[in-house]
Amino acid sequence: MLFEFVRGGITSFEFLAFVIAALVAITVHEFAHAVRATQAGDPTPGRQGRLTLNPVAHYDPIGTTMILVVGMGWGRAVWTDPATYRHPRRDGLMISLWGPLSNLLLAITVLLVLRFIPIPWRPWPQLAFALVQWNLFLAFFNLLPIGPLDGATVMTHLLPDKLAVQFQQFMAQYGMMMLFLLVFAGAGFVGSWIGVPSSFIIETALRGWHPPV
Repeated sequence: MLFEFVRGGITSFEFLAFVIAALVAITVHEFAHAVRATQAGDPTPGRQGRLTLNPVAHYDPIGTTMILVVGMGWGRAVWTDPATYRHPRRDGLMISLWGPLSNLLLAITVLLVLRFIPIPWRPWPQLAFALVQWNLFLAFFNLLPIGPLDGATVMTHLLPDKLAVQFQQFMAQYGMMMLFLLVFAGAGFVGSWIGVPSSFIIETALRGWHPPV
């Protein structure tokens, strides 16, 4: 996105809204993982300084910088220790789900504020839509059942033990390659996976709403 801004393809505010939305979405996502892991009895996120909404704590020097520069990348993953979970299977499932779920809840909250609370700041709708789009993107993209995304961990904890081990081993070996192939060769599928539920949520939340003139 920085390249797009430098080329004059987007305005300075569009770039600023993109940066704010991306950092907020990543921060909320990783913070939610850290909080749920801590609730499960794992002290690791707290020791690593991840129990904070400070974006710096969740900034990956390579992945997050790539997002801001080219629009694709990742946040700093929250490391956890499953051996410390009080209920390993249930806690593992909920820790994985809480990242995407937090993004979904934030997107819906922003949409409801946009619809029902008039904010007398002209750029607000543009910033709000950037926040909604980024959070919905992270929510649904991370639910793809491919390692190392959250969806693969969710799938692992839903499968019977024997299948879960086989699935985990398969994803450890081939997951990253599958993810790259899907992103670059299966853009249509990924677009539908994210776009269909995202459009439904936005259209449902904003039905009858008209942007301020």
